[in-house]
Amino acid sequence: MKEDIQHFIKKFKNEPIEVLLAHFLKLYDDRIMLASSLGVEDQVLTDMVLKINPKARIFVLDTGRLHQETYEVMSETRVQYNMNYEVFFPEAKAVENMLNAHGPNLMYESYDNRRLCCTIRKVEPLARALKTCDAWITGLRREQSPARSNHEIIEYDSVHDNVKLNPLIEWTTDQIWEYIKTHDVPYNTLHDNGYPSIGCVPCTRAINRGDDLRAGRWWWEKETQKECGIHFEDGKMVKDTPKDDGLIGGE
Repeated sequence: MKEDIQHFIKKFKNEPIEVLLAHFLKLYDDRIMLASSLGVEDQVLTDMVLKINPKARIFVLDTGRLHQETYEVMSETRVQYNMNYEVFFPEAKAVENMLNAHGPNLMYESYDNRRLCCTIRKVEPLARALKTCDAWITGLRREQSPARSNHEIIEYDSVHDNVKLNPLIEWTTDQIWEYIKTHDVPYNTLHDNGYPSIGCVPCTRAINRGDDLRAGRWWWEKETQKECGIHFEDGKMVKDTPKDDGLIGGE
């Protein structure tokens, strides 16, 4: 499959997203999962995926520090689509050890501490989730940040040895909201209050007009560091996309 990625990029480049999703949902069946942060992009994909396969697998990483509004849209989505999420929590002992050693607000004290928190609460649970499948779907968009501008619609995730689909990679914010409104998709009400990107409570805040879409995430850090490690590891994209001259990684 790794060698076929460039072929699929060309095949689905000009196809509707639903065609791409239908192909891979059928190809992988119960070995493909949608990763949902309950943000607006993932809500669009939830609607698309469940219309194709009402039994499709969708997972959430519950870090233990999510906004109440995030849980509310999670509950609303479960009811509207008559579905259940697969929820992955961080290992309790790892969280206990981290808090005992560094306290509850360690993320503000250093970049290494913040990455430790993200690793325990998000990266490790993601690895457990992806061990149960061979492909995963994300809501990444190039418009979200310069760091995400080099992602492709289909990639090989070398860290998890999985195929990674980014169906909305070329979508704009206007396209996302047009879909939400047209299809009456539930969404996190924090989006109405200046939160284009929503993570954990301590690490997310509203942004000002004109700010980068991810400016409210880890706002005290340098722009080049503002990822949790799910899509980037040590500053490099978690991908390995075949090209004509060999395999390359990210920036």
